[in-house]
Amino acid sequence: MSDELSYQIERTPINLTVGNYVKFESEHFKISELIDFDQIIGISTSDGRAKLLRIKELSPIEENSSPSDTVDLQHISDPDWQVAQKRYSIIKTLLEFPQYGRHEVTKIAEQHDINTATLYRWIKRFNTSGNIISLVPKKRGVQSGDWRIEHEKESLIQEVIQDYYLTKQKVTVQATVDEVKRICHLRNIEPPSPSTVRKRILAIPEKESLWRRGQKEKAKNKFTPTAGQFPNADYPLAVVQIDHTPADIILVDDEHRLPLGRPWITLAMDINTRMVVGYFLSFDPPSETSLSMCVSHMVIPKEDWLILHNVNADWPVWGFPRTIHVDNGADFRSNNFKKSCATYGINLEFRPVKTPRYGGHVERLLGTLLKEIHKLPGTTFSSIKDRDEYDSDKNAALTKSEFEEWLVNLICRVYHQKEHTSLGMSPIKKWEIGIFGSNNEPGIGMPPRHNDKQKLMLDFLPVIYRTVQSSGIQIDKIFYYSEALRPWINAEDPVTNKKRKFIFRRDPRDISVLWFFDPELKQYFRIPYADQSLPGMSLWELEIAKKKLKEQGNTSANEAQILNALTYMREIINEASQKTKKARRQRQKQTEYAKKLEPTNPLKSKIPIKTSDSAALVLLDNIDSFTDIS
Repeated sequence: MSDELSYQIERTPINLTVGNYVKFESEHFKISELIDFDQIIGISTSDGRAKLLRIKELSPIEENSSPSDTVDLQHISDPDWQVAQKRYSIIKTLLEFPQYGRHEVTKIAEQHDINTATLYRWIKRFNTSGNIISLVPKKRGVQSGDWRIEHEKESLIQEVIQDYYLTKQKVTVQATVDEVKRICHLRNIEPPSPSTVRKRILAIPEKESLWRRGQKEKAKNKFTPTAGQFPNADYPLAVVQIDHTPADIILVDDEHRLPLGRPWITLAMDINTRMVVGYFLSFDPPSETSLSMCVSHMVIPKEDWLILHNVNADWPVWGFPRTIHVDNGADFRSNNFKKSCATYGINLEFRPVKTPRYGGHVERLLGTLLKEIHKLPGTTFSSIKDRDEYDSDKNAALTKSEFEEWLVNLICRVYHQKEHTSLGMSPIKKWEIGIFGSNNEPGIGMPPRHNDKQKLMLDFLPVIYRTVQSSGIQIDKIFYYSEALRPWINAEDPVTNKKRKFIFRRDPRDISVLWFFDPELKQYFRIPYADQSLPGMSLWELEIAKKKLKEQGNTSANEAQILNALTYMREIINEASQKTKKARRQRQKQTEYAKKLEPTNPLKSKIPIKTSDSAALVLLDNIDSFTDIS
């Protein structure tokens, strides 16, 4: 993360649609034409002159920012969050289409008993901010655009729908109306009108209604895609699949060039164009962190990433997808990841169990990449039979940095450029047509571009709640303190009169720093160790140290004991780095974490990446065609 002491949250992206306003240096321009992925033509609002502008040098206009952009996700109350989600579900149908007219807007407004102007207002708010937080109700007075019943009633209706209507009992709509009325009577709440309850039920997606009400076969027959197709993947970033796999190659450490083990690849693929839109490479097994890093890499522009990895190619991909399609792994199901996706209007879909056709696209791409990896020195191949007498450890030659350079070259200069059988063109060509259009089909336009790439990570980092004591806060028996915490020492919650809990976010790869969200200043503050002399470490190092102490019978170790154990372990690892693969892997992890290399901050790496002659990328010349991917 950043070394800044504090900063405000800023989620407002740069809207790159024709007719929108952007800022270049201190001047405002109206976008008149999109030239390519690098340039636009803007008309100055001060003197009317046209100017060619580089997209990477643009920034959003501050007036377009919403006050809600400065709120941490966890500070939004459940009722407000439900209202925002309901509003998003109403405008979502319109957002999913590149073009829509007043007729479509009026139709949706009438279906939900909402004024057409209100619906346009919601759409404008979401398109400006790029996130669902802009749809959270304002606090002062009754705002136009709120549901026409109080939040308490809305919450009650949703509760009854979820727990009573959407069940295998298949109760009728009228029975649901009566149940809402009954519970309102018990809680001394004025019941909503029957038509209001019916409209909420009609707003439920048919697929969800069939599935939850015990009609799974009917839902499967109606909504299951045929082989080779994927539902609703009609344009770029409509549906992105993400999956993990261990790479079939042994990598070596940076210092001794001795074997470490196999890295994990987390890959994101756009279904419509087959473009790789993001990835993350790590020696750690899949986790919420690797998933968050992959999504962050997908969303941000990649010019700096290409410079970092010495790749002379284009990768003109950025923006949030409408849907992320994943398997049922625990990392995909974390509440923090779900809410982070919902914030940016991402529909998170899970692959139905025992339905391999739903994950075929990204899995086939990963399989094809693994075949190319089998040509590299140190490959493990895909089976013992294929490996035969090949000694993977003995032949291992590439470091993680060198392998990553090879991988990025493979993606950008080979895979994206070769014709794809099912597309009839290359993925990059399909992407360009999808964005800018062609003679036969309109494009969707360039996705909003997030200017503050680094701060985006905070929405996806794990959340921890703590009270603030006079000594600061304690997490995993480690103390943290900063003057930013002083105003909140022993603060009470104004509602419960108990000690108030605050939001902290932590990057598991570097737990020497926390990020504290000040609820009044609407800023994040960097909170370091209370003892500044302590060494930095990752969460996995801390867990290993605690495990070692537990094995020694110490189940209540304090901070000093944990850190002493960590120091001792590092000394052992340093001494054994040329002896065992496990020790070298742990040391390499320390090296990787020390670089603080992130998709959102690639050019601020604290340790420069060097490419060895042994990792020569002439291997790219032997890449086979990717036409077998469907």
